[in-house]
Amino acid sequence: QLSVRVKVVSSTFDEPAARHVHVADMVIDLAKRLVEHKKYVVILLDSITRLARAYNTVVPSSGKVLTGGVDANALQRPKRFFGAARNVEEGGSLTIIGTALVDTGSKMDEVIYEEFKGTGNCEIHLDRRMSEKRVYPSILLNKSGTRREELLLKPEILQKTWILRKLLYPMDEIEAMEFILEKMKASKNNLDFFDMMRRGG
Repeated sequence: QLSVRVKVVSSTFDEPAARHVHVADMVIDLAKRLVEHKKYVVILLDSITRLARAYNTVVPSSGKVLTGGVDANALQRPKRFFGAARNVEEGGSLTIIGTALVDTGSKMDEVIYEEFKGTGNCEIHLDRRMSEKRVYPSILLNKSGTRREELLLKPEILQKTWILRKLLYPMDEIEAMEFILEKMKASKNNLDFFDMMRRGG
């Protein structure tokens, strides 16, 4: 069984907002130092929504409040946190993978999500309805994707990926995911997968 030794830093939900902010600042400072020493660092953050809420509680009031009760200055530090992700030319990188809460009924959460939406290199949207049906991974394929995917995929695979997206677009999200999973189980790799699709398998 594969395992990786990692540092886990947590701040539980019953801790005050100041503690959440302190932990986040400590982690990002440590990560930056490691990158300066040519280390490859990955931060898993759960969640950017709760972190932004914590900053909103502790930040001095600017006198300007956005929709949902978010102070105008509250999102600056979470943005700096996310903006720290980078690949250093001489070696070392910082990758940040964060979750965001949506459909909570909170206007504040909606504002936070909209503020960070589109800022990452990759977005994966999960679906509660799919999860309740026990379809895993519960990914909304039409809403998920990677920016500049042409830099990651060979031209022939990229073209086939676009064709596949067009095929999946009119489908119901659960139907689309079940279709993909079924085809993946019957294929060994991406080339085999696309070859099977071409043959109408």
